[in-house]
Amino acid sequence: MAANGVVDLHLHSYFSCDGDYSPRDLVSMAREHGFRAIAIADHDTVEAYPEALRTGEEAGVEVIPSIEITTLFDGREFHLQLPFVNWRSQAIRYIVNYVAESRLNEARRRVELLKEQGYDLEWEEVWEKCAGIPPLGVKIARVLLEKPESRQNPLLKKYYDSDSQVFAPYLFYQDYFTEGRPAFVPKNHILLEEVLRLAQETEGVPVLSHPGAYFQQTTREDLILLKSLGLQGLEVYTSYHQPEQTELYHRLAEELDLVATAGSDFHGQIKPRVYFGLIKDGNYDMVKKLRERKG
Repeated sequence: MAANGVVDLHLHSYFSCDGDYSPRDLVSMAREHGFRAIAIADHDTVEAYPEALRTGEEAGVEVIPSIEITTLFDGREFHLQLPFVNWRSQAIRYIVNYVAESRLNEARRRVELLKEQGYDLEWEEVWEKCAGIPPLGVKIARVLLEKPESRQNPLLKKYYDSDSQVFAPYLFYQDYFTEGRPAFVPKNHILLEEVLRLAQETEGVPVLSHPGAYFQQTTREDLILLKSLGLQGLEVYTSYHQPEQTELYHRLAEELDLVATAGSDFHGQIKPRVYFGLIKDGNYDMVKKLRERKG
C-alpha cells in the first residue's frame, strides 16, 4: 500500500437510517477501492462502533471513529464531524441522546403535518422502516414515496416522473419540509457552540461538514468565529461543492489554519450520484494533521 494513501472521512452506514450499507460493507468497498483509511460518520450516532473497527482490522483498512452531529448555528442547520471521537465517552453519549430526542420530536411532527395535508402515512410505518433510528426528512419522504398507493395520489405525480424520480425524496423535502412549506418544523437541535465546547471531552477533532451546502452557506465570518470556539478542520472536498466552492473553502482553510479534509458523504441509493470513491482528493496527510490536533 502507498505510504500516503487515499482516504474518505465522510461515509454513512445504515445506522444513519438513510444509509444502505453495513459498516462491514463500507470497509469491504474501501478495501476494493484501495483506500488506506475511512471514517464512518453516521448522523448523530456511534452505533457503527466497535463493529467497524473490528472489521477494518480484519481487512487491513484503518477505520477512524467518527460521527456527524446535526447542530444549530445562527439559525441554520450545521453538520459537525468528530473524527477520532471516543465513542464510549460520556460527552458523546450526552450529545447523541440530546440530538436523538430533538430529531424524534421533529420527525413525529413532520409526519403529523403530512397527515394533515391528506397523505396516507402513519408514524408506526416510518418508525418500522428506520429500525428504531430517528428519521431525517429525506427518509420520511422516501417511506411515503415507496408506498405503492402513493403512486395513485395526483399530488405526488411529479415525484414519479422519469426526470425527477431519482431525486424524488430530496425534491419532496424541499417542497414540504423547508421553511415556509406545509410540513416545516422549526429546528430544535443542539447548538454548534455547545458541541464545540464539549468536543475536547469527546476526544474528537471538530471538522465542519460541507460548508458550502445550500442549508449552511458558511461564510468567512462564520469560520472565524467557529475557529475561535475550537473548530479544527473544514471539509473542503465534498460531493456538495462546485469547483468554485472547493477553491473558496480551500483558501479559507489555509488562511484560518484549519485542516482541509475530504469526504464523499456516501449513503447509497438515497444519493444516487454520490457513488463510493467519488471524491478522490483525500489523502493520509489529512489524517496525520487531524491526529496532531487531538486534545
